[in-house]
Amino acid sequence: MRPTTCTPGMNTAASRCRQPCWMRHWNNVSPAWITASCPLASMRCSASRRVCPCPTQPPCGPASRRPPAGMLPMAPGCGAAAMRNTCPPDSKAASRSISRYAQAAMMPADRPAISSLRSKPGYTVATMSKPNRPVFPVLDFSATPPVAPRKPKRLIAHGHTREDPYHWLNRRRDPAVLAHLQAENAYAETAMAPLAGLRETLYAEMLARIQEDDQSVPLRLGAWMYYSRTEQGLAYPIHARKRVIDERWEHSPEEVVLDENREAEGKTFYEVGDFEVSPDGNLLAWAEDTRGNRQYRLRLRDLRRRKDLRLSRQRITSLVWATDNRTLFYTVEDAVTQRSFQLWRHRLGEREDALLFTEHDERFSLSLMRTRSDGFLVLTSGSHTTNELRLLPADRPDARWRLFARRRAGIEYELDHHEERLLLRVNDSGPNFRLLEVPVGDWRREAWRELMAHDEAVVIEGVDLWRDWQVLSLRIHGQQTLRVTALATGETHDIAFEELAYSIEIEDLPAWDSPFLRYEFESLTTPDATFDYDPLTRRATCVKQTRVLGGFDAAHYVSRRLEALAADGTRIPVSIVHHRDTPLDGNAPLWLEGYGAYGIATDPWFSSTRLSLLDRGWIYAIAHVRGGGELGQRWHDGGRLKHKPNSFSDFVACGKALASAGYTRAGRILANGGSAGGLLVAASLRLDPALFGAAVLEVPFVDVVTTMLDPSLPLTVGEYEEWGNPQRVTDYHRLLAWSPYDTLDAHPYPPVLVEAGLHDSQVMVWEPAKYVARLRERKGSPALLVTNLEAGHGGASGRYASLHERARHLAFALAALGS
Repeated sequence: MRPTTCTPGMNTAASRCRQPCWMRHWNNVSPAWITASCPLASMRCSASRRVCPCPTQPPCGPASRRPPAGMLPMAPGCGAAAMRNTCPPDSKAASRSISRYAQAAMMPADRPAISSLRSKPGYTVATMSKPNRPVFPVLDFSATPPVAPRKPKRLIAHGHTREDPYHWLNRRRDPAVLAHLQAENAYAETAMAPLAGLRETLYAEMLARIQEDDQSVPLRLGAWMYYSRTEQGLAYPIHARKRVIDERWEHSPEEVVLDENREAEGKTFYEVGDFEVSPDGNLLAWAEDTRGNRQYRLRLRDLRRRKDLRLSRQRITSLVWATDNRTLFYTVEDAVTQRSFQLWRHRLGEREDALLFTEHDERFSLSLMRTRSDGFLVLTSGSHTTNELRLLPADRPDARWRLFARRRAGIEYELDHHEERLLLRVNDSGPNFRLLEVPVGDWRREAWRELMAHDEAVVIEGVDLWRDWQVLSLRIHGQQTLRVTALATGETHDIAFEELAYSIEIEDLPAWDSPFLRYEFESLTTPDATFDYDPLTRRATCVKQTRVLGGFDAAHYVSRRLEALAADGTRIPVSIVHHRDTPLDGNAPLWLEGYGAYGIATDPWFSSTRLSLLDRGWIYAIAHVRGGGELGQRWHDGGRLKHKPNSFSDFVACGKALASAGYTRAGRILANGGSAGGLLVAASLRLDPALFGAAVLEVPFVDVVTTMLDPSLPLTVGEYEEWGNPQRVTDYHRLLAWSPYDTLDAHPYPPVLVEAGLHDSQVMVWEPAKYVARLRERKGSPALLVTNLEAGHGGASGRYASLHERARHLAFALAALGS
């Protein structure tokens, strides 16, 4: 089903993001890896970082990632040169070469081959030769697919009766259900058996582009520099630190804070959620998921004695230290609905924890954060459209949490702290938010002072404060912008970016007195890079850029934008990337991706795995349909509740516009989406099945009516504001009109690959399973269902397993549509 947007302090567990994390950072590697790659301490997402994404909302994505576009002035070592892998080498860059396994997998004549190997300082570059219109293996649908027994169940609501022959699949723990899922997996493997060599080729090809021995950009917290690193052959990151002595740290001995590989030993799944070091650097608190169901267990470690403390706390959703270094606040979720609903306090040395607050409204969930100033802890109780805030002085953990602003329907708040004032972002005078200043000692509305009025063309997406700087994350006519203000003088300027379509994200530097701000930048053609920006000189320095091995040259790829005209005349943005040698004659296969929910903006990002398609003549496009947040709250409103069908018709309009513009043609488009994006694709396939030649649906939310009628399921009640409440007769019939499972027609659909997770707590496994069963029953599609029996919504954990999943997607695409 569907993610909430990220709010300050929310992490993978708290935000319950349904946006597949592999859609975002780290070159489509593991969601768990993304979650864990923020180097410790207070690495959190702000409201401007709506990534899940996240998750998941893994808090921030890898702390070392995201790229430049020419900065003004250009930073040394970045820009065009950096695109060719000449960005300053990382301190931990290690020499590596292409394995014989990878070479062998790429050698067949109908696939890309390694044409040369050449040494560079610290690494080896493999150059891949482009295939000459290879003939790809085809899917083998000759075997008989599993037939799910029909056991009709009558479902009655508002006097209307639906008959669901596959409702028995809703019993996830029934041995018959597990047997059916296993049979589907076996059938899928048989159908994809001819693709085995291609899948291994793609896996080796994608792995060869990744620098496996890598390290994030270090972040200072107190007397330590923290970072995360990976080692070749290890699936998970290692979090470490070095002590700062006389402002130097490079030669200090390393202390491993948390080795996820060791924690994951003997487990089929491992993912870290919230992760925070105490302000004095002595204690580590983290939350871990060992099943893939996003039910996290709290762990505590004494970093001085390198010993874990005995503590058993379950279902953790967020956590934060008070500045006394012995009091930990955390939120927990309801055991059934998995809604984050209680705030607890734990003191070291005390056996019993104190329950401080319970959120009774089932639409609202709790999350925690500490302001960068260390002045306040902030408890947010929020729904999809409304929230309220409670504050506690961070140095007074025994004090009472004070309500800052009581919830009002449709009003959302975000704040940060600076000395004697609070900076407040609120949408009380318009959907794009305004900026206010509030005295720390007087929260009355009469004391609020407006600093930036609501603007129809400018969305204020986030606010970040350091001692000397204020940074606003803005979206101006859909384009992301960072606006920096010197607090001493009030002088303001926007950071300039040269590319037309990109993604930027402020990194949460914990140092209050940092003389620079750090942000990450990427685009469809620019690998993600990290910049330190000096507001005084207005100069950005590239401190790290993700290396894409294998001879990658950004100049070989072209990024474009077009606008599709929706049925109601609305112009829908589309982002496009392709190899410069790909003919735009209407014959290229095209991968069209979309999401369009929760107000989440799907900004253009870089993926090294995507190159395996682009180098084979594919075109990749993102449809920025309504329901997302690319153009602010009104864009979101235009694709939710009664306007949700706009998302589907927008997606179809984007596909048609791409065909009309000569990028592709009907029948040569593969539609892809995950979770709420899977819903988008499934509904769009029904609208115009002839437009699409194939589809990949990852954990798709497709049995909308049944799920939304069951308030006992995780997150159902909280999502009424996004989809509607089918307990109301009007909403019931609206949802019924477009719910993919309920509206499947008996006409041909293209080949479909559908993926599910047995332990998924966001989209229950039965939704994809029932969808495929009904699709086959109605002779609609040669469909494949692949269920990960050891994971949940985010797919496999560990970067290598995730690459294998990605290879399956790409092999399916190539088998279905060729190149």
